[in-house]
Formats: sequence, structure tokens, C-alpha cells
Amino acid sequence: MSHSTPPPLIAHDLVRIRDGRRVLDGVSLTASPGRRIGLIGENGTGKTTLLRLLAGTDQPDSGTVNRPPDVGFLQQEMPFATEATVADVLDEALRETRDILADLERLTVLLSRTAEDDPGHPALLDAYGTRLQQAQDREAWDADRRAALVLDGLGLGGFGRDRRLDSLSGGQRGRLALAALLIRRPTALLLDEPTNHLDDDASAFVEQQVRDLPGVTVLASHDRAFLDAVCTDLIDLDPAVDGPVRHGGNYTSYLAEKRRERESWERRWTEEQQELTLLREKAQVTAHRLAPDRGPHDNEKMGYGHRAGRVQSQISRRVRHAARQLHELEAAQLAEPPQPLRFAGPYLAASAAAQTDEPLLALKKVGVPGRLAKVDLRVDAVDRLLLTGGNGTGKSTLLAVLAGRLPAEGAVHRRPGLAIGLLAQDTVFDRPELTVRDTYSQSLGAERAEVVPLLSLGLLHEADLGRPIGHLSVGQRRRLALALLVARPPQLLLLDEPTNHLSPSLCDELEDALGTGPGAIVLASHDRWLRRRWQGRELRLGSRANAPTRARLSQGGRADSGRVTTIT
Repeated sequence: MSHSTPPPLIAHDLVRIRDGRRVLDGVSLTASPGRRIGLIGENGTGKTTLLRLLAGTDQPDSGTVNRPPDVGFLQQEMPFATEATVADVLDEALRETRDILADLERLTVLLSRTAEDDPGHPALLDAYGTRLQQAQDREAWDADRRAALVLDGLGLGGFGRDRRLDSLSGGQRGRLALAALLIRRPTALLLDEPTNHLDDDASAFVEQQVRDLPGVTVLASHDRAFLDAVCTDLIDLDPAVDGPVRHGGNYTSYLAEKRRERESWERRWTEEQQELTLLREKAQVTAHRLAPDRGPHDNEKMGYGHRAGRVQSQISRRVRHAARQLHELEAAQLAEPPQPLRFAGPYLAASAAAQTDEPLLALKKVGVPGRLAKVDLRVDAVDRLLLTGGNGTGKSTLLAVLAGRLPAEGAVHRRPGLAIGLLAQDTVFDRPELTVRDTYSQSLGAERAEVVPLLSLGLLHEADLGRPIGHLSVGQRRRLALALLVARPPQLLLLDEPTNHLSPSLCDELEDALGTGPGAIVLASHDRWLRRRWQGRELRLGSRANAPTRARLSQGGRADSGRVTTIT
């Protein structure tokens, strides 16, 4: 089947200023058909802003964007009204394809009724050819079958078409918005965190769908496994010597190149600082060292004035030369490599009061009707337990039960006085008008906040401390919530999707911290990169909440996974 070549997406020298801060400062990008470009960077570096500029939903303060006529943009918020139905979303996704097919049918009838020598025949033929090419590019005749395939692939195949969006969870609405774009097959696809709320099967399905698209794809994602599987290029928006840098290749090759570039920048900066220090010493100290303030000895009196003048002249030339070198080097010196956010918490959980055989927490046939199948579970004082499973198997529900925030059927035993902390997926602060600094201090108490300064944890930048909570991004609010838990560590720390909304580098730091320190940690995660590296136990919730269950304990699993308990 013949396909026309989709046009490229070109952005030139984009600048976007918000609240007096340059979110983007001269960013350029060329995305040719078949290229899948991932945007990498810490929260606040402008990934979502750049996508909005590329999509045309926001306008740059300067710079230009030349985009294909058919752009699809997956935003982090659902672009449909809550009273809309699943059918409304699908009809909109298929509208252009159906319009093309309707036009083709109309033009076919007109051509059959128009003689070849009719003056209007060439124009009709051209219009028919254009629509036919568009239909082929969109695989229009296969659209309904493809729509059903996409819905099934994203776990939405069983949804009634008359179901309203306000009856869906946030994750379900996000998957429906993504399904609509994949069904539509735009020539330029812009994705903002496309794998949020996707399980393994759905993520693998989306990876294949995106790889099969013939046009341009630009995406922002914290999903390291998705970046590795999909991207042909990565653009790093974190500060660098020459601004944003484009890397050819996937996430694995990006990591290696990023490490080399950072080491090179740090080495060049260190060498330059050493040279500057030497030049300053020459300019400020050399004269004193070469010409100490002393009078002439008796046997020097006759020639002292001549020799002293010559020495002073030589010193002056050296000092002037050093000063000139210093000025030139200071004017052109490298910027200091910015310190990346580093998770610096010495531990994530507090030590249990006494090391006994008694578990911190034990569940016996505990379940929540419609949400969590019955499960037996024991958590010991230094446990590291990973909860995995598809959407709807009850990972977040189980964490809420462990935290005591949700009543459940069955027997729940907690060690008396057990301190439990939960990082939930939805981070809400009661007083959004308070600054980050004040929220941290008031939540912990001034004394504890002084003992564990927020900046020492490496989760937020100093520039963010004076910002109101309500002005923070989702990721920044989650990092503040994590900081509050780390600053006063509980004996049992429960983490629900802890790597969501964190930069890839910070995810790596957090994962390293999970494996050390006292106390117990239970976390739920879809993060395939994290799960591949997990060293502790794993509890796999393998059934929907309303299915019959039985527990099976198996040894091994992945080579590095430890003991794997499967609830089936």
C-alpha cells in the first residue's frame, strides 16, 4: 500500500517566559517522519511547556513552530467534558477518518457521472486522489477493527459505549484519551506521560503502536523502560554547557553518553578553576614574592636604583600579563555544572524498637469486596516487599489497608505503637497557600526541620522553597510529601508508585536508597525499570478483586527477585 511522506515538525528558537522565569530559552527541534523523540529533564525544565508549544495550545514569547496540519496531543488532563460518553470520545477519534471515507464515496459517485472531457473532471480526479491517499495513510477501511484492537490493548474493551467519563477513574480516563489518539493516527503525535496508569501489557501494546506510526512522535516521559523501547532520539532539557542536547539512540545509550558528557564538563570546569586560581595568585601575590620590601645592602647602594627599577619593570609586565589572562579567562569561562538533585536521605525508615520474631504487621484472609482479593501477608522489621500486578488487582487498596486508612474484611495485626507512613499517588496539602519552607517546618515542627534541613534531602531545589504549594507541579508536591516521610522516618514505609513524576536520574537515586537502612518498606509499582532491579521479595496480585483467589508461594521468579508470592 502506498503512503505519502508526512511533513516534519520544526520548532526554531522557542522562548517561553512564565512568572518572570524563562522556562524555555531558545529551544530548537526538528522532528522528521519516523523519528520518535523523547524529552528528558528534571521537573520544571519545560517538557510539558515545549509539548504545548509544539501542539499550538500555548504560544511562545518568541520563536516559530511549523507543524503538520494533523497534530494529536495527549495532555495530562482529559480534554473531554465529564458528561461525555465513551462513544463520544470514539466518534471524535474516528470523525476525520469517516469524513474521508464519506468524501471518497461522494467523489466516486460524482466521477461516475462526469465525462472525462468535462472541464470539471480533472479537479474531481485530483480531489479523489488526495482523499484516496489520506484514506490509505490512515488505513481508513480498517479503522473500526483497529479501534476495537486499541481498546482491548489498553484494557478498555469491556466498557459500554454509553458509559459516562465521570464514572471512570483518572487512570481509565487517561487510557481512553490515549486510545483515542492511537485510533486517530495523526501525522504528528505529541504525548505527555503516556504510560501513567498503564500496566505491563498495556505499556508493551502502546510501545508497538507508537513504533508503527509513520509520522512524527515527540513525547515526555519518566518511564525509563518506555523511553528505551520507543525512542530514536532523546533531547535533554536539563542545564548543559551549550543548552539542550540531542542524543541519538534510546535511553540506555543516552545514560552512557550523559555520564561521559557530565564527567567531561566537570573535568573542564575543574581545570579552568585551577587555572583561574593560579592566575589570581600571579596577579595579586607574585609582586610581593619577587620584590620583598627591603632596603639595599651596603654593597648594593651604588647600583641599587638601576637594578630595582629593572626588577620592578619585569614584575609589572608579569603582573599585567597575568591580569590580562585572568580577565580573558573570566570573561569566557565555563558555567559551573549545576548540582543535580540527589536523594540524600541516610535512611528511609526508622529502626523497629526491638528485633523480635513478631512481625511488624500481619494479614490473615484480608480483603476489600470489589477492590482487593483476600490475601495473607507478613511484613517483618527489615522487609523489602514489592507489590506488582495489573490495574484493578488492588495494589493501592492493599497499601491503604496496611496503613490503616481503609477498613477491610479479615484479621489485621499491627505491632503496638507501630509508626507507619504512606506516600499515596494523589498528594494533597491542606493549605496550598503556604510556602514549601513553611509547610515543611510546620508539618515536622521547627526543631525537627532544623535537624533535617529540606535541602539536605536533595528532593527540591533551593529556588522552590519560597513558592506556595499550590504553584508546584505534581512531581514537586510528591517530592515534598516524600521529604516529610524521610525527615521523620516511620518503622514501616508504604510507597504507592514512588517513581511517578520523578526525573529518571532521581528515580535511580531513590531506588538505590530503597535497598539500605533499617525499617521495612512496602511499595507498589508499575515501573518496569525498577522491578527489573528489585532485590527484595515480591507479592504479585494476579487477579481482579472479584475473582476467586488462592495463594501460591514460589521460590525464585526472576534471578534477582528473591521470594515471589503470587495471589492468583
